[in-house]
Amino acid sequence: MLFFRSEEYLKQWLDARRVSHGAVLSVEKVWELSQHWYRDRLSPEYHGRTTEQVLGIFKRLNLTSEFWGVG
Repeated sequence: MLFFRSEEYLKQWLDARRVSHGAVLSVEKVWELSQHWYRDRLSPEYHGRTTEQVLGIFKRLNLTSEFWGVG
């Protein structure tokens, strides 16, 4: 995970390294994702998630691009 001041800084970073663009999330969206992702991690009953559960989290947060494997 990398943080950038703006889309322009991101573009400069990608161009300088000749790497492809992944997903871009706002800080607010990362916070929202973390709330869903880590909500039950410390529970003794937690044993990981199925692929369907992971995709369900992404769908609920409207993370539906090819990057997220939802489509």
